Amino acid sequence: MAGPPDSPTLRRALGRWDLTAIGVNQVIGSAIFLLPADVARLVGPWGPLAFMGVGLLSLSIALCFAEVGSRFEKTGGPYLPARAAFGRFIGFEVGWMMWFTRVTSQASVANGLALALAFYWPALATGAPRLSLIAALTIALTWINVRGIKHSSWVVNALTIGKLAPLAIVIVVGVWFIDPAQFTVMPAVTQQQLSSALILLIFAYGGYEVTGVLAGEAANPRRDVPFAFVATLITVSIVMSLTSLVVTGVLPDLAASRTPLADSAAIFLGAAGALMVAIGSAVSMTGNNMGQILNGSRTLFALAENGDLPKWFAKVHPIYQTPANAIFFTAVIALTLALTGSFVALAAVSAIARLVMYLAVCASTLVLRKHDREIAAPAGAVAPAKFTVPMGPVVPILASVVALGILAGASQAQLTAGAAALAAGAVLFFVATRLKM
Repeated sequence: MAGPPDSPTLRRALGRWDLTAIGVNQVIGSAIFLLPADVARLVGPWGPLAFMGVGLLSLSIALCFAEVGSRFEKTGGPYLPARAAFGRFIGFEVGWMMWFTRVTSQASVANGLALALAFYWPALATGAPRLSLIAALTIALTWINVRGIKHSSWVVNALTIGKLAPLAIVIVVGVWFIDPAQFTVMPAVTQQQLSSALILLIFAYGGYEVTGVLAGEAANPRRDVPFAFVATLITVSIVMSLTSLVVTGVLPDLAASRTPLADSAAIFLGAAGALMVAIGSAVSMTGNNMGQILNGSRTLFALAENGDLPKWFAKVHPIYQTPANAIFFTAVIALTLALTGSFVALAAVSAIARLVMYLAVCASTLVLRKHDREIAAPAGAVAPAKFTVPMGPVVPILASVVALGILAGASQAQLTAGAAALAAGAVLFFVATRLKM
């Protein structure tokens, strides 16, 4: 229900499948259209099993997100449990890193879409046509976001279906063209090759952390957010593993392919199949961009709503009931990065940002469980979990180990960029608190 005219609130209109679509949309981006070849270069025909194994490992982290997500009904995602468990500063750093990666990713994907379309229309690769395409895409997605959460969810749902449809066709048709001989000789894999493949796939499965960010616009967040986390990981694990299986079984030399899905589809569907995959890739990137601005703006809104940023960012549009200021600000920053190319230098932050978010949630799962056991919890305390991961501390500890795999695979450039982004967040937090904004 909307609040008084002078204090509008976000509209609770998202169901469990809307939240699931948002999560699936963020995980399945452009990577799945290229990644099977990258994995094959490392582990050969073991690729499908690697996809499946990392999907299960990622599920351990998603279960921690599901548990802590069942405690909150507000917008914020991983920022909220980190803040509740470890205080304002740690919570701010988690929220800041999440927003930071959303805007840089949005800029990166917008440029990727321009390059993908330039394969068919070369003029889009450079100059005014490229700038116009990126600007038009950002403005259109911003307008949809401002107009209302239902409008946004309809678009995300449609784009998610649009990206899953070609993958489903590739899987359903391609499975009949798999050559069993591709799996008769399974090569030995070194520890280094396996580690590299697993770390690559941990990144590929990232994005589901956004599922709980929109809890403040969900009809029943404490029930539906945990469902969406689990449904998201199960869905993407099945889709990505089966896609890898088909591509590995169809392409004779998968490791040498630059466009494995398109090349596979061309074998059993002809040129129309390759075009279908190319269109699906463009739809996938558009959907991913839509999700970036949707979740990035809500993270900024949550920081302001809880007093960690100026209240200006928490303003809700009186008619559309959306965080319009946060949406516009996020879009402007992302567009600036996209048009100037600055996102390239900032992309290295994503590795450490993901590590910070994952570890904060895994650790807060254990801390907030202890909170539940405390007698006489203070007034206004965090609500007990409606969903609890079984096996005690085993899953959160396993999830923490999986998250640390990101650190093991991070380059020096990524570590340096991540540290710089955390330091910038600390300065921003200090300024915000000193000025009492």
